[in-house]
Amino acid sequence: MMMADRSATVRALGAVLSLFVAGVAAAQPVTLQSPSAFDAIQDRQERSRALFAEAGKVLQSPRCLNCHPKGDRPTQGADMHPHVPWVVRGADGHGASGLQCTTCHQAANFAPSNVPGNPIWHLAPASMAWQQQSLGQICTQLKDRRRNGGKTLAQIQAHMARDELVGWGWSPGGDRAPAPGTQEQLGALVQAWIDSGAACPAP
Repeated sequence: MMMADRSATVRALGAVLSLFVAGVAAAQPVTLQSPSAFDAIQDRQERSRALFAEAGKVLQSPRCLNCHPKGDRPTQGADMHPHVPWVVRGADGHGASGLQCTTCHQAANFAPSNVPGNPIWHLAPASMAWQQQSLGQICTQLKDRRRNGGKTLAQIQAHMARDELVGWGWSPGGDRAPAPGTQEQLGALVQAWIDSGAACPAP
């Protein structure tokens, strides 16, 4: 084998190995730290911000962002590409008249077609769009009752900790990666964030 051919082969093998390693890394589940992991942070506001940043691993994951789109069209997939087929949020986040979300999204994930499902499938309110927002901006939205559906912080925590559609993010089916950690861990982090003053990261 010529030296140039051997070098090309080595480079090609290196590229394949790099892709394999990247794929394995991407497949590894993202974990969440427990609230106690932040007890050493003495400054209360700093600890609160750190707790929200940890919860932000979930809030900024595709499992959440796809349901909190910017604009009228939802996104899908890990790369958050526009929903196929073309659909819009409609007046109430449940889809356009005649093409409601539940037309295709049934009560449970449907493996043969890889279509996800849940009995209450719908989009978050347009006022709670998280895509293209910083974590600090998302935090501010969550606390603003004019934009969060009039919810108190306790109701926000309950939504994240116990809501059935939020819980779907950890059992998305198909080849979709679940949200980081567990819903129980997210609820605990959000409660600890509230208990420490609900401080927001910088916008």
